[in-house]
Amino acid sequence: MKPDLRSKWTDSVIIGDGAMGTYLYQLGFPVGISYEELNLIRPHIIEDVHRQYVNAGAQMIETNTFSANYDRLSKYGLEDKVDEINRAGVRIARAAAGDQAYVVGSVGAIRNGKRTNIPRSELRQYFRQQVSSLLDEGVDGILLETFFEVEELAIALRQVRKLTDIPVMCQLTVEDAIRTLDGFALPDAFALLTDAGADMVGLNCRVGPNGTLHALEAIQGKVSLPLSVYPDAGVADYVDGEYRYGASPAYFGQRSVRFAELGARVIGGCCGTTPEHIAAIARALEGYTPGTLDFSNVQKPTPQISVTIENAIMDESDRNGEDVPPTLVDLVRERPTVIVELDPPRDLDITRFLKGAAALKEAGVDALTLADNSLAVTRMSNMALGHIVQREAGIRPLIHIACRDRNMIGSQSHMMGFDALGIDHVLAVTGDPSKFGDLPGASSVYDMTSFDMIKMIKQLNEGIAFSGKPLKQRAKFVVGAAFNPNVKHLDKAVVRLEKKIAAGADYIMTQPVYDVQLIADIREATKHLDIPIFIGIMPLASGRNAEYLHNEVPGIQLSDEVRGRMAGLEGEEGRATGVVIAKELLDVAMEHFNGIYIMTPFMFYDMSVQLTEYIWTKAKRRPNPLFHTR
Repeated sequence: MKPDLRSKWTDSVIIGDGAMGTYLYQLGFPVGISYEELNLIRPHIIEDVHRQYVNAGAQMIETNTFSANYDRLSKYGLEDKVDEINRAGVRIARAAAGDQAYVVGSVGAIRNGKRTNIPRSELRQYFRQQVSSLLDEGVDGILLETFFEVEELAIALRQVRKLTDIPVMCQLTVEDAIRTLDGFALPDAFALLTDAGADMVGLNCRVGPNGTLHALEAIQGKVSLPLSVYPDAGVADYVDGEYRYGASPAYFGQRSVRFAELGARVIGGCCGTTPEHIAAIARALEGYTPGTLDFSNVQKPTPQISVTIENAIMDESDRNGEDVPPTLVDLVRERPTVIVELDPPRDLDITRFLKGAAALKEAGVDALTLADNSLAVTRMSNMALGHIVQREAGIRPLIHIACRDRNMIGSQSHMMGFDALGIDHVLAVTGDPSKFGDLPGASSVYDMTSFDMIKMIKQLNEGIAFSGKPLKQRAKFVVGAAFNPNVKHLDKAVVRLEKKIAAGADYIMTQPVYDVQLIADIREATKHLDIPIFIGIMPLASGRNAEYLHNEVPGIQLSDEVRGRMAGLEGEEGRATGVVIAKELLDVAMEHFNGIYIMTPFMFYDMSVQLTEYIWTKAKRRPNPLFHTR
C-alpha cells in the first residue's frame, strides 16, 4: 500500500507526469476540440498517454480533466457531462497507474487569466461540481493548476476544503516570476494559500525551466510548504504549420536537480513536455535524497491582503452572526408579503409623500417601492426619498433603476451610493423613452438593457466593478426584474422572463393585472420558476383613469368587464369601486401568490392602505415586517 502523498513528499521527490494537451496535439489531435471528451470517446488513447508517463518514471499522474468543468465544457455542448467526464478521467488514470503511481485530480482555472464577468458564486458552483466527481472516484489528491489569479485559486481551494481533507496542491501561473496577474507577490500568494488549507504550492505553465528557476530562487526561505513545479518545455515556436518547443529532455533533467535543491518535492512538466522529458527527470533524480525543509523564518502576508482574499472567497454559508433583517425573498417564501409603490413627487414638497409612507408603515407593508422617473416624467430622486423613508419611517425602500437615464459610469456610481446608504433592494427596468415624457428633448441613454443591469448589479455582489476590476468589499443587493403578462403570447413573455432569471434576478414584479383568469394563467405559466413573483395590483381611480391606462400606457391592459364597471365613475365613487375591483383581484391572487405588489394611483395612498389591511385580514395575521435601519 502506498503511503499518503503528504508522507511521500516529506522525505522524497515525487516525479510528476508531463503534458496531456500538447502531447495529444503532437499525436495528431487538432486544436479546438475538447481533449477531455476523449475520456468518453477515445479512452484507450488517454490511457496509453498515462501509461507512457508511468513507464517513463512518473510516480504521480494527473487525470485528463483540466478543463472538465461546466463553463469550459459548455463551449462544446458538453455541460451535462461534467460528472461523466471527470469520473471517466479518474478510472482511466487508475487503470494506467496501477500500483506504480498516485492519481491526482486535475482542476484548471476557469477565468484562464481573462477578466470575465463570471460571478464568484458560479465559480464556486463549477469547482465544487467538478471536485465532487473526482472525489467520488477516489483520487489520491487534487491538483489545482494554471491559475493566474490568487483570488480564483483561493475560491477553488475553499470548495475543495469544504468537501475533503485529502492532499491539495495549488499551482499558480506567472509570466514575470515575481507577481500574479492580480498583483500578489509570490511569497504573499503562497502564504495566503497556506492559510486557506493548501498542502503544497507551486508553479506551472507559461515559463520554461529557466523562468521557474528564477522564481524558486526569489521565494527561497519565504514559503512554509513544500513546492511543486511543472515548467513548459521552453517557449513554443510555430514552424511549418505546427507548434514546437525547444527545451530538450536532457536540459529538463539537468534543471530538475536544482529545482529539488530549492525545495521542490514534486517535479513534472507542462506544455510541450513528453514522456522523454519525464524520463530525463527520473534519471537525473535517481537516488537523490532531499534535505530537510526549513520553514522557521517564513513571512506572513499583510493583514490587508488577507482580508481582501477572505472577502473574495467567502460564500454566504460563511456569513454567520450578522444582524441582518430577512430579505423580501426570505419573507415571501414564508408568508404573504406586501410591496406598495408610492411615486416620488414631481415638485419639491415631500409632505404628502411622507404622510403616505407613515400610513403604509402603520398598515404593515413590507417594503415601499419607488419608481425611477416612470413614464419618463421628471420626479424627485428615488435614492434621496428612499433614504428618507428608511431613516424616518423605518420602511424598507425598494428602488427602481432605469437604464434610460444613466450611462454605465453613472449607473455604477448610483449603485455604489445605494450600498453606502444601506439600500439593498432594487428593481432593474429598461425605462420608458424620454421622448414620451415631460422633457422630450432629453436623451435616452440605454447603455445597458435590463438584462445587462441585472448582471452588473449581481457582479457588484461578487466584489467586481462594472469594469471587471476588484472592489474591496462586496455589495448585498437583492435584484428584481419586471414582467409584463399583459401580452398576446404569455409563453413568449415567460421565455424572456427566464432570461432575466438566468441573468441573476432574485424576484419578479409584474405589471398590474386586471383579469382574474390571467392571474391563474400566470401562475400556471410560471410554476416551474424557482424565484418568487409579486403579482401587480393597481386600484383604478376613475373611469377616465381606466381608459387612459388601457389605451395609452404600455404594458397595461384592462378587461372589458373592468372597463365597463368603471365607466363614468369619478371622485370618491370611482376610487371606491376601484378598491372593490382590486379586492376581487386579490382574492384570486392570494390563492396563487404570496407576493403582492400594490401600485398607488395619484398619491391616493389611503386606497393602498385599505388593500394592505384587506390582505392581512384574509391572511388572518398582522405581520412584523422585521426591518430596521442599518
